[in-house]
Amino acid sequence: MQITGRRIFSAVMLLGCVVTLYQLFSKPQPVAEPQSQDVAEANASSFDQKIERLETPRTSSDAPAEVRFTSAEVSAEIAQSTSSPATSSPVSATVPSAAPTDAAKPASTPPSSPDAAISQGQVQVKGYEVKLEGDVARGQFATQIAGKDVYVTLAGHLGSQDGYVTFDPTEFKVGELNIPVSLVNSALQKKLLEQREQLKLPQGIASLRVENSELVITQK
Repeated sequence: MQITGRRIFSAVMLLGCVVTLYQLFSKPQPVAEPQSQDVAEANASSFDQKIERLETPRTSSDAPAEVRFTSAEVSAEIAQSTSSPATSSPVSATVPSAAPTDAAKPASTPPSSPDAAISQGQVQVKGYEVKLEGDVARGQFATQIAGKDVYVTLAGHLGSQDGYVTFDPTEFKVGELNIPVSLVNSALQKKLLEQREQLKLPQGIASLRVENSELVITQK
């Protein structure tokens, strides 16, 4: 009976591992609908026009400008920025990516955990998408682990404090597998702290937040 019990336990463990691996390498539902090239160009242009409003100097009698960006505009701007590394928007880096800035490095050996992946910076990003829902910003991208595409989804509250962008994660998924935020938050916050100067708000920007499914940026 003891041997039979061990076999049953081993079979259950094997099944659990197979299910977990399947969830890890499964492609989840995209967080946002793909945009056609014409629509993406129009949204990116709209994003740039709104940025110009924030960059326009104001007199002491004028109220600070407050500009709102839709998910489609933010996604289009990020896509344009990542495809044109020579140019970048002053706010395109404020949406959560879950990826460190050394993303151009090729992936090597698979990390032992999501926490280790963030700490070691073993992330090569492609196909980044953004969706703003209520007061939550949700990002999704593909990366390679052990030569296979793995989709990472990260969501949380995006904001600012003392002139720097802040991010409080509420969801972390690898493929279809939900990872407890408590397992990755410490590594993520450490990475954000290491890149603190890159998260400094551009001159002339007072604050940013996600509200009513829009990115809201306020001028100083």
